[in-house]
Amino acid sequence: MQNIFTDMQKALMYFGLGTIISFLINYFFLSSENIGLDIYYAVAFGSAWGLAYYLDTPNFSLPKKLGLSFVGMGILVLVGALIFNLELAIPSILKFSTVFVAYYLFASFRGNKSLRN
Repeated sequence: MQNIFTDMQKALMYFGLGTIISFLINYFFLSSENIGLDIYYAVAFGSAWGLAYYLDTPNFSLPKKLGLSFVGMGILVLVGALIFNLELAIPSILKFSTVFVAYYLFASFRGNKSLRN
């Protein structure tokens, strides 16, 4: 049980760092002039890194990983559509899926197919 808690802590760390780094890049270099939207996109980026890290274990089958990533994207779109509008929520899916796929692409180059070890 301790191992699951540690993995969750690391996933939350990835989420936090991904969110902060993405926000700083968006805020200082891209400047959408809507700080709420910058925060929303940063959360999408950070949640993708956190969820990808958390699911990067043999305990989750590929269909379960894909299903949970779709649930994550669905939650992002729902929240984004409620706070902003659907047109502004769609880019969060693109950020989320790009990061999620990039994580597993990097992992595929490793011998154990995981970035955890």
